[in-house]
Amino acid sequence: MSDEGITLSSSTKGGHSANVQHTNTGPTTSQSTEVVEDASELLFPDEFKDAQALLIAEVYSLMKMNETARENDNEFQLPNEVFAKTLAYTDKFARFKKHDTINAVRNHLMTKKLHKYEIAALANLCPDTAEEACALIPSLETRFEERELEAILTHIQSLISYDK
Repeated sequence: MSDEGITLSSSTKGGHSANVQHTNTGPTTSQSTEVVEDASELLFPDEFKDAQALLIAEVYSLMKMNETARENDNEFQLPNEVFAKTLAYTDKFARFKKHDTINAVRNHLMTKKLHKYEIAALANLCPDTAEEACALIPSLETRFEERELEAILTHIQSLISYDK
């Protein structure tokens, strides 16, 4: 049986990020496993390598389709508590809800040189300015000029304005 130590520390870029180190401190292993996670540097564990980051709006849309399908079934079933709470959360925090808007925002962001984490974070948080985007998503600060980020954000806001 092995023990795993986790070290948390806030660091870099004004304390806006957190580093997480998983270190295998098991009894007698010839290799020590060390994985450093740092979203500000776009460092994620291997298990997230092929994972797709969903937008809150996408989760909301999928859950609404599931709810509609369930309502159309002959056997009516009340959703469980977790489903109901998650649906309420996504309804509250999804910044846009129409399928066309969801697709347009994701497609626009995918045309930029953004990491899948940055795509989800930008679409979910919808920052108003490049400065706010860099404060919320530190990896953007070193990868984009302010005017590039402003253009991306302005386009997202214009797409969302049609969702109302």
